[in-house]
Amino acid sequence: MSLRRVAVVLGLLETFGPISMDLYLPTLPRLAADLGTSESLAQATMSACMLGLALGQLVVGPLSDRFGRRRPLLVGVGLFALLSLLCAVTPSIELLLAARFFQGLCGSAGIVIALAVARDLTDGVELVRLLAMLTTVGALAPIVAPVVGGQLALVMDWRGIFAVLAGIGVALFVLAATSLPESLPPGSRHARGSAYNFGAVLRDRLFLCFLLVGACGGAAFFTYLASISFVLQDSFSLSPQLFSICFAANAVMSVVGAQVNRVAVRRAGPARMYAIGTTTTAVAAIAMLVAVLLDAGLVAMLVPLALVMLAIGCSQANGSALALAGHRERAGTAAALLGTASFAVGPLVAPLVSLSGTSPLTMSLTMAVAYVGAAVLVWLAVIPRLRRRPVHADQAEVVPPGPL
Repeated sequence: MSLRRVAVVLGLLETFGPISMDLYLPTLPRLAADLGTSESLAQATMSACMLGLALGQLVVGPLSDRFGRRRPLLVGVGLFALLSLLCAVTPSIELLLAARFFQGLCGSAGIVIALAVARDLTDGVELVRLLAMLTTVGALAPIVAPVVGGQLALVMDWRGIFAVLAGIGVALFVLAATSLPESLPPGSRHARGSAYNFGAVLRDRLFLCFLLVGACGGAAFFTYLASISFVLQDSFSLSPQLFSICFAANAVMSVVGAQVNRVAVRRAGPARMYAIGTTTTAVAAIAMLVAVLLDAGLVAMLVPLALVMLAIGCSQANGSALALAGHRERAGTAAALLGTASFAVGPLVAPLVSLSGTSPLTMSLTMAVAYVGAAVLVWLAVIPRLRRRPVHADQAEVVPPGPL
């Protein structure tokens, strides 16, 4: 199978996070009304799934290092489809929260194993380029899902949309079973327990810095994801269809950023592109906060928000590649920790932010604080360590010799 075709399959497997959230985003206010619950608890259905996505990676990643990539992947994707059906028929918010947690737990297999397979197959700048291809393919989900979700909301409720999610899970199971070969041969698998592998990865201080940056980015992005439907539909009175178009336009900006990175990374290097991307994200988030504080209107808020998404596309693949560079032998475990850092903090932050109601100010302020924190960590902790120590002996080109 060609590397481009592998990238398409892996990119589709990475869509478990976006499709689990974005497809039913337009119906989130209706879900709250139907189940007689608050906005905060309706948003918590997303938090429950994200926590499952985070914790599941800690289980699936080390298992894939020990037993290979295919078996954990197929089990996880199959159970995701079944749990999506359970979400569709649940009668209460409490049961929906539980079902969403386990749905995320199983769906995490696609996310963490896609990243591990990419690390099995490539390294250095080529790993960045492959991850950028995954980002491009995976970004089709946040482009298409909210638009499709908005149209589906015209003919079905949120229960019907969860049934559609089950069908998507079945399709991805068939795709993985028929198109993705095993990338970790038996001789490269680890017989030692998960605790040993986690300890080996966490002793890398540079990797820990990437985890902290990922946690800040995850908190900011999940706040955006959980808040944007209420902000645009309630605060700015957009219809579910117009909201879906705005949301998809932001996802397009992520695709553009990934393509810019894929072209530029060979000349600039992953470290420089990572620094540029995280810094631009912080500046754009501050600009969005200023626009909201000045009450400058919808367009003034959406323009810097689009720039945030563009910068995320430029930096995301570089951060993953730099973090994984020294851990090829434990790619599943390292990918699990990276994914958990991104997925675990956001679900805890977003409901707290919305306790007194979701507004443009709460969303933009949280995003600005988190992205500024990420940029500060990059410049004060990540870049100095990259300068002192190339990530891996056979990947010296990852950190270029000139100034960033």
